[in-house]
Amino acid sequence: MSIELKMLVWSIVLGLAHILLAATLATQQRGLKWNAGARDGVPPPLTGVAARLDRANRNFLETFAFFAVAILALLVTQKTDAHTALGAQLYFWSRLVYLPVYASGIAYVRSLVWAVSIAGLVMLVAGLF
Repeated sequence: MSIELKMLVWSIVLGLAHILLAATLATQQRGLKWNAGARDGVPPPLTGVAARLDRANRNFLETFAFFAVAILALLVTQKTDAHTALGAQLYFWSRLVYLPVYASGIAYVRSLVWAVSIAGLVMLVAGLF
């Protein structure tokens, strides 16, 4: 299995972790009745770590589709190389670091880590040209 494909699989696992953590903390704040119900109406706003994990989850989902498509396109076209492997690793590891950094509320570091993940995506897309 290529590094790129391994990073895609691990990113799926990371995405599931994002969902589970965000949902768990949202349920703790809003209650099981809200979570199990129809969720009609406007939910109470999340605060603190629960709100940050919800935003981190949405941010992950915004970039994951680009990552997955880039990896699959590289594999289909057989254009993987050392640069695309590095790009995939930069994306995954920075997204892994992003979750606790965002949950902790470390503002500038969070943005730096996000920028590294975007650099990894750019490296993947560049490999397709």
